[in-house]
Amino acid sequence: MTTVPASQKISPFAVFRNPSFTRVWFAQLISTIGDSFTMIAIGIYIFRLTGSALQVGLMLMATSVPTMILGLFAGVFVDRFDRKKIMMAADISRALLIFLIPTLLQYHVAWLYIIVMLISSIGTFFHPAFDSVLPELATDEELTAANSMIAISSFGSTAVGFAASGMIAAYSIEWAFYIDAVTFLVSALFLASLKIDKLEVAEVTNVSAVFRNMRDGAKLMIETPVLKSLLGISLLYALSIGIWNTMLLPFATDALGATEFEYGLQEGATSIGFVVASLLMARYASRLREGVWISLGLLGMGFFGVFYSFSTSVPLAILLVTLTGFWNAPYAVARRTLMQRNVDREMRGRVFGTMMTVGHVVMLLGMGLAGLADYVGVREMMLAGTLLALVAGAAALFVPGVGRPAAEWLRAVSLLRTADQAPGLSAGRPATLADFDRLLSRMPSLTSLSQENRERMIAKSRFVEAAEGDVVVRHGEISDQAYFVLNGRVFAGRTENGQENILEVLNGGDFFGEIAALTGIPRTANIVVEQPSELIQVPAEVLREMSSLPEWNRVFMSKMTERMIRMNMIEMPKMLTLDQSVMRDLRTESPAPQSA
Repeated sequence: MTTVPASQKISPFAVFRNPSFTRVWFAQLISTIGDSFTMIAIGIYIFRLTGSALQVGLMLMATSVPTMILGLFAGVFVDRFDRKKIMMAADISRALLIFLIPTLLQYHVAWLYIIVMLISSIGTFFHPAFDSVLPELATDEELTAANSMIAISSFGSTAVGFAASGMIAAYSIEWAFYIDAVTFLVSALFLASLKIDKLEVAEVTNVSAVFRNMRDGAKLMIETPVLKSLLGISLLYALSIGIWNTMLLPFATDALGATEFEYGLQEGATSIGFVVASLLMARYASRLREGVWISLGLLGMGFFGVFYSFSTSVPLAILLVTLTGFWNAPYAVARRTLMQRNVDREMRGRVFGTMMTVGHVVMLLGMGLAGLADYVGVREMMLAGTLLALVAGAAALFVPGVGRPAAEWLRAVSLLRTADQAPGLSAGRPATLADFDRLLSRMPSLTSLSQENRERMIAKSRFVEAAEGDVVVRHGEISDQAYFVLNGRVFAGRTENGQENILEVLNGGDFFGEIAALTGIPRTANIVVEQPSELIQVPAEVLREMSSLPEWNRVFMSKMTERMIRMNMIEMPKMLTLDQSVMRDLRTESPAPQSA
């Protein structure tokens, strides 16, 4: 397994011991404060000129159109080029464009739309690169805390920006743009000292390869249950947030009679709620599955959003919008963590790019629908947006890979509690080519393997059927076997300080146990069968043979490398038992993050 035994509870701030993570965090913190100045300034500027919710929506739409066009391509390039250089180039380019806004606005307001679209186009490359590198800067145990801290720096810091932007806009809107430009340059400086391993891409980057990679990413999204479910939930959320964000300014000024400064306070209050909840998530997220947090977050946003849409008092509205921001954090943190844990390092750019693209397309639709407020009323449209969040939260309770009824969750905890007494696996039977072909159907990128390679790999492997409650591997045991899941569902968990923790859920196409099999270290968790499952048991010698084939190397070695970097295991003496060819594939030049 990929987790590291912990004798004590890891502090939510332990991830800051890694200098690379700290630099990333400060880069996001500073640039996001600047972004909030620009976001508010642009909205106020357009609303001053037109007084129309539709025009505000059109400006926000200008930030989404580039993502709709470029997002899928951006994800492919993020998976093929140096992610650090992509992020630095994006920051510097956006700084220059934002600096030009005050000058170009003197000629025509159309320049604002053009620059906003260019900035958004550049951000389309930055965001999937940023989301993709984060799992390399934190251990498995620290990942949720890391995402919580990043959520604070990338969204919670807007509390400062939104609160100050109203005052800045009242004095001089131009200064909001200048401040944002400077923050992007400071962010680029922090990223310059970052150490991130480059991706090794064997094939040449050409039009054919780009489209093939893009197709692989979309296929992975559709064929992986948890990613497919997240996509559906995210679309409902995006439609809701598109309406909500567009309506906030018209609602504040028209329905509540608030000033622009009070509108800025509302935006800042949302961020304060988000910060508080993100800190709590960093500390307590492990007590519930990511899917449960996703559902709770959406339901909480929708519940308090309904009350907000009926509010008539500015102070009450500020309180309610703070609570919606509070419940946004569990959704945002859990969603990102769930995606990172279910996608290999080499595919993250495409998956995050695809999710970002379709989300922006639907958000664009929500922004356009917000224009109906000019005809049906501001309160009615605000209510419609919040009801969509409630629908998304209810769906998250049941969709495959994300939702899990309480009874199922309690059943998994019960199985883990009795794992010490549960039966182990049967001996099974020799695996067949038909078994291996079924596995490859779950891993489309490997279907090009020759018949000879398939026969050689399957010769020493075994097919095992496992009943609910069976234990595949036990915490602390030593074994040279790894496992591939054909179908069914198993989970990794262990008991810590008297509490049963479910660490990871594995479905068809997933594999586990490869590190312990190759290094001889003790297993770091129990693997328990949650649903009747079929597994292929593979010995270490077959794993080594698999790693020598390019088709497997891209999937198998990438995943193993990522896990070992996060566990600080690359240089451990036990690794001396591996073949030198395997060692070359696993070795990294950059220092691994330190565990707490």
